[in-house]
Amino acid sequence: MATVTSHDSNAKSHPTMTTLRRSLLPCALAGLCLASFAGIAQGQRRTAPAAAPFSVVETSIADTRTALEQRRITSRELVRLYLDRIALYEDQLNAIVTVNPHVFEIADSLDRLRAAGRILGPLHGIPVALKDNIHDTEMPTTGGALAFADLVPPYDATLTARLKASGAIIIAKTQLTELANWVASGMPTNYNALTGYGFNPWDPRRDPRDNFFDGRPVLSTGGSSSGVGTNVSFWAANVGTETSGSILSPSHQNALVGIKPTVGRVSRYGVIPITADQDTPGPIARTVSDAAIMLGAMEGTAPDPNDAATKACPPPPRNDYTAFLNAKALQGARIGIPRAFFYDRTAPASPGGTNPRGGLRDDQRKVMDEVLAVLKAQGAVIVDPAEIPSIVEKDPTMNFLNWGVCSGLDEAKGRDADCSISFKYGMKRDFNTWLASLGDRAPVKSLTELRQWNIAHQKAGAIKYGQAQLDVSDEMSVQGDRAKYEADRRKDVLLSATNGLDAVVKEHRLDALLFPSVSPANIGARAGYPTITVPYAFLPVGAGGGGGGGGGANAFPEGFEPRPAPYGVSFTGVACSEPRLIAIAYAFEQATKKRHAPPLFP
Repeated sequence: MATVTSHDSNAKSHPTMTTLRRSLLPCALAGLCLASFAGIAQGQRRTAPAAAPFSVVETSIADTRTALEQRRITSRELVRLYLDRIALYEDQLNAIVTVNPHVFEIADSLDRLRAAGRILGPLHGIPVALKDNIHDTEMPTTGGALAFADLVPPYDATLTARLKASGAIIIAKTQLTELANWVASGMPTNYNALTGYGFNPWDPRRDPRDNFFDGRPVLSTGGSSSGVGTNVSFWAANVGTETSGSILSPSHQNALVGIKPTVGRVSRYGVIPITADQDTPGPIARTVSDAAIMLGAMEGTAPDPNDAATKACPPPPRNDYTAFLNAKALQGARIGIPRAFFYDRTAPASPGGTNPRGGLRDDQRKVMDEVLAVLKAQGAVIVDPAEIPSIVEKDPTMNFLNWGVCSGLDEAKGRDADCSISFKYGMKRDFNTWLASLGDRAPVKSLTELRQWNIAHQKAGAIKYGQAQLDVSDEMSVQGDRAKYEADRRKDVLLSATNGLDAVVKEHRLDALLFPSVSPANIGARAGYPTITVPYAFLPVGAGGGGGGGGGANAFPEGFEPRPAPYGVSFTGVACSEPRLIAIAYAFEQATKKRHAPPLFP
């Protein structure tokens, strides 16, 4: 449930005032949303909404910017149009945690600057949203956790400050999986204790099956970030964060474009962490062009002194990734096809033998054959196969498919010799550091205190699915377990990067690897390398789709037909290769143009 919050920069806590749905839905239907919301948030006088022949639905950042430049619309009017859509559809989707109560004040100030001839940057006066684990001093940053429900941080995240410096209006905080999905094993994506479940606009119904009948959506929104609000044009684009798949997955599930950058490309300072080894913010948008604009605004022109990793990749000239938007970029581009596991079922080497894993269903394979035909027609050089050495490695101990991330109680301390402790160790190290940065604003002072708070507040809705991930993280000793962590992290990089993506790209002189869906999320995240996902098709919900899919005990009740789910493709490269990936993704997007708005939310 979205909330409008009070804001007092001197207060330690900020209690909620009223629900967004109760305050905005009636006025939106009456066409008076602007005046009513302004009254709620700022106590301003009622004003008649300006009539403007402009629609925000599926409208690009470039087209919105042109309309602003031509005085066909103001930023205040843009905010009203977006709030009208939020009021109309939010009850069905639960895409928002908090709406910024200062949006009209901010829009007015940016309109005044524009009238005076001063433009801050490429997002001047354009509303965007942040995942609710990213600091903004004008709203709470909750992470979806009850313990942080009233936490207004003492400083902006670096990326938030950079977006504001580019002129962006931060209109809202988006739904997310609680603490970026490092709380419990088996918790549905886009669920948190504070606001419940998020719903997917392509099928916004609850799962009716007994095994999944806890309120979750029938079609996953992806997680832990949310692309729902961008999908239905609640704002122009949004910022997600990823440790492993949490930008790519919600982008894919919503038929959006997501850029998971090289770790360090965008500062993580002021973002609730899991592990600094893999955490990265990144843009989620409806087009490659919009995502490129967002990435440039988020990155900044110089490294962030609060995040040493930001020295890794130099920004492009003027932070302008749109310079790489070339519809002919596929001509001569060398695209590798990693068949083993990602396309074809593969039995990884193991002393005892293993069952084949991975591979595509027939309908997915048909889609990927179509994609390959498009790439060839656009002049790409397809290297097929281009196998990733660590995926086909014969030594079981050096095969990436046998080297997972430790999670859950089954891989608690003492049972974690054959998996990487990077997540749980990183959570113990980095989460406590983040809490310390909050000073006296911190509701709890340590991961241990958070776990204790959750247990004490279970009746209020905390830890519905338990907190096994927090438990196994808290048992880590930052000093005592450092040697295993460092060894595990070296192996992560060896198998995902050195003997993985780096090796295949170097061997075949590739510009990018093409993956079905968002299947490169794990190997790309472990390496810290960039991936861009682009929408392409819609497929029936099969085994593993939606909320479990399939037959037998997982069969849908008679008469219930799940709607088709988005299915896209991902382009992955090596460190700092975002400019080339953006060019390739844009050329593919322009050759296919499969994105369209969800018909249930016109």
